[in-house]
Amino acid sequence: MAFGVKRDEVNRWKQSVKAGEIAFLTHYWIDERFPGCNTVTKVGCSDLEKLGEWGRQYGLQPEWMDLRGDYPHFDLFGDRQSQILAAEGITDQLKKFNIKKA
Repeated sequence: MAFGVKRDEVNRWKQSVKAGEIAFLTHYWIDERFPGCNTVTKVGCSDLEKLGEWGRQYGLQPEWMDLRGDYPHFDLFGDRQSQILAAEGITDQLKKFNIKKA
């Protein structure tokens, strides 16, 4: 279940992904499979080569891409999420969702 994100934020993310840009969207998230993680950041891009290259710089494997639907993306959570958001300078999402830097 996702919450804490507005429809216009989701729509902007989708537009950026479809345009071949690396786009970030963080929202609250509850999934029993990941205890202790209450947020997820979706990093998407319709250009799979570009998304894969972006992910490799952070040690993400191409097979970790979520390719279902029209918006290919990596899901980031936990320490990896905070490390990558900080490295990318996306401090607004770190602050908004009170994500502690790893």
